[in-house]
Amino acid sequence: MAEITLVQINDSHAYLYEHPEAFAGAGGTVYRNAGGYARIATLLSRWRRTAPVLFLDCGDTLHGTWPAVATHGALLPPLLNRLGIAAMTGHWEFAYGPKGFQDRARALDYPVLACNVYDERSGASLFSPCEVFEVGNCRVGVIGVASNIVDKTMPASFSEGAFFTLGLEVIGPLAARLRRDDKVDLVVLLSHLGLPQDLKLLGMASGIDVCLSGHTHNRLFAPMRAGGALVIQSGAQGSFLGRLDLSVEGGRIRDYRHELVCVAAGIVPDAAMADAVSEALRPYREERDAVQAEAAGGFDRFAMWESTADNLLLAAIRAKTGVPLAFTNAWRYGAPIPAGPVTRGALRDWVPMNPPVSAVTLTGAELRTLLEQNLERTFAADPFSQMGGYVKRALGLRAYVKLENPSGSRLAALFVGDEPVRDEARYEACFLTEQAIPAGVGENRQALGLGAGDVLCEYAGSRRVLRPEIHGTYTLI
Repeated sequence: MAEITLVQINDSHAYLYEHPEAFAGAGGTVYRNAGGYARIATLLSRWRRTAPVLFLDCGDTLHGTWPAVATHGALLPPLLNRLGIAAMTGHWEFAYGPKGFQDRARALDYPVLACNVYDERSGASLFSPCEVFEVGNCRVGVIGVASNIVDKTMPASFSEGAFFTLGLEVIGPLAARLRRDDKVDLVVLLSHLGLPQDLKLLGMASGIDVCLSGHTHNRLFAPMRAGGALVIQSGAQGSFLGRLDLSVEGGRIRDYRHELVCVAAGIVPDAAMADAVSEALRPYREERDAVQAEAAGGFDRFAMWESTADNLLLAAIRAKTGVPLAFTNAWRYGAPIPAGPVTRGALRDWVPMNPPVSAVTLTGAELRTLLEQNLERTFAADPFSQMGGYVKRALGLRAYVKLENPSGSRLAALFVGDEPVRDEARYEACFLTEQAIPAGVGENRQALGLGAGDVLCEYAGSRRVLRPEIHGTYTLI
């Protein structure tokens, strides 16, 4: 009988430092500090003393906080190499372009695995599809599958020269090859497709024993099962690790124990890692620590339909531009800001790319189509058609939604200001990135020479006291 411990991290979004995290409470959302590479290092060191550990990363690792994006991800590899990660896959890493991600990967002491990312011209894989690891007395085959939506919903630069598939056509054959040729005892799928997508895929691709799932930020307190595989996902932002202890015999899992472990503030940080993180952040410390305002309540993105964090961001760009209708993509990453002092670093971590604020003129028909497409990509009955995060963030409109309706018919009523939206009417809007309003939609599209992070910090400083607001932008009927 072989004993092995799989440890998962997913969607850490470059939160190398401790930060506030949102938790569900009986009386509403509560905030507690969690995460940070130094506390993760402590947990890994503790576990490695008592078990053979294979530590795997589902991606969204090199992008997500302001210091990471400011260095195009280069800040992270020296720190990540200290954690003893065996392999990773990716998603937001492609924000640096496929070539940029490959450059960052060369600085890592471990492989990036992706069986579904190909060179557009040659058809060759950009990354190794799988790898075999000897862990204790167990041979483990790991297949990586990166996010498949990079060339479908994200800016074109993210996928320049590359194309992405679901990996469905190769995962089963790769699993069979690993068992036949490499004599592995266990096959693990290291995925960034998303939990619903993984569950469907595992029902179609055979040979997977464990799926470490990423992308959708689920906190699974017990494994799910699909296609004979155990499936776990472990939150986001480095606030959680998933631990899966396995007993393997004859190429089968005979027993397992699972724990979703919160990287809580009470864990003593590893001193060497804490020093390394502090040194890496030294050039950004003055800007990160500068207090810009006071929060009268908590701000977060811990909600599907509307969030206090994004309403603050939308209010900032709307106030700066004077345009009544504002949109951002519904990014899931970005740590909460609890009541109390608000630093520039915490604000910049919500929009670490400092993306340009743009303006566009939309017809009512375009506005309706934009929202219907977003609702479908978020709530599609077919998991493979789900390509969104949360519902598109908006300020200045009100939508009434019949969620159970078919694609294209979920908007029961739509208003801008006090008036019903008319298809032929024209509406001025401001927005952040093509994820909010895709290229080719609308007229008179122009960048305004403003960075969203700069605008947010300026707005917070001018207000001094920030009050969380929910406007009821979307109503389910």
